[in-house]
Amino acid sequence: MAMEEEYNFPEIRNSVRRLCADFPGSYWRDLDSKRIYPTDFVNALSAAGFLSVLIPEEYGGSGLGLEAAGAILEEIHRSGCNGGACHAQMYTMGTLLRHGSVDQKMAFLPGIAKGDLRLQAFGVTEPTSGTDTSRIQTFARREGDHFIVSGQKIWISRAEHSDLMILLVRTAAREDSTKPTDGMSVLLIDMREAIGNGLTIRPIRTMINHATTELFFDNLAVPVENLIGEEGQGFRYIIDGMNAERILIASECIGDGRFFIERASAYARERSVFGRPIGQNQGIQFPIARAYVEVAAAAEMVAKAMRLFDAGEKCGAEANMAKLLASEASWSAADMCVQTHGGFGFAEEYDIERKFRETRLYQVAPISTNLILSHVATHVLDLPKSF
Repeated sequence: MAMEEEYNFPEIRNSVRRLCADFPGSYWRDLDSKRIYPTDFVNALSAAGFLSVLIPEEYGGSGLGLEAAGAILEEIHRSGCNGGACHAQMYTMGTLLRHGSVDQKMAFLPGIAKGDLRLQAFGVTEPTSGTDTSRIQTFARREGDHFIVSGQKIWISRAEHSDLMILLVRTAAREDSTKPTDGMSVLLIDMREAIGNGLTIRPIRTMINHATTELFFDNLAVPVENLIGEEGQGFRYIIDGMNAERILIASECIGDGRFFIERASAYARERSVFGRPIGQNQGIQFPIARAYVEVAAAAEMVAKAMRLFDAGEKCGAEANMAKLLASEASWSAADMCVQTHGGFGFAEEYDIERKFRETRLYQVAPISTNLILSHVATHVLDLPKSF
């Protein structure tokens, strides 16, 4: 781009771009067509230490903050790759890091930092509750030294490719709790032991290669020592992870938006119709310019949310607003990019249609745009709740 931009963590960003150069569009198109998990890409990120950036140095990580993690994911997406196969390790690990016992941290974090263990699965959503987390029904009853888990989860990505999973369950019925969000607990599930011993995984094929699944728990025994934090306080622990999730996915959306803008700008400069570059026409250049403005503005909100999170300050509203603005900016940029390329935008070899499908997800996940607006209306503007 003609305009020089300043970004935080330039050395990390350059390193990520060099790594991503080894995984070009052809790599992702092949995996997308066959619905194969990008194992080589994830292994390369792990070996380079990018997935352990949030883990403290005493456990083998880099000990950096969410801003560094956001820079990594943004550059992955800006390079045309996809961090969806591994981004959960960054935000799910925070639940263990912030609320786990010393023994739990020592048992798992060094292995995660080295890449020997994958903590990629985050089990919250259920078929009957959707985003009304207080109504989850997966229940863990205490029997001696174990919790016995029964229930069902859906839209749990990467479960087939994860060694560990953070699982939110009820340990007390909703009607028996003081508040709807009380009575939930967080368990750390060893997937290697659970599969076939009370846990069944069913893959769900979707419009994108996101390795998402449905999970069935049938009297799965989980050691009591795998309880993270206090019993009944799990919702509060999960919220920490949800804020990080929304901020980091917003960073990915910024990367997607910049990918689309750069691809559209390059094509508009090179493509000539009626004897002149199509980018000379305001009908082409104005939508590209608008997408640039929208992504740049969204990036400022993402940066604010990350700063608040890293400072340990409340950031629920900012995390939600960052995710809304970034996801809408990236989706608008995706639509603009397809329009700029015309018919070629639908050709697989240009990688536009793949990224178009991938960025559309974040209008819905991990939280829908309407629920973000509801959060802002009730928690920021003090308007009456609509549900």
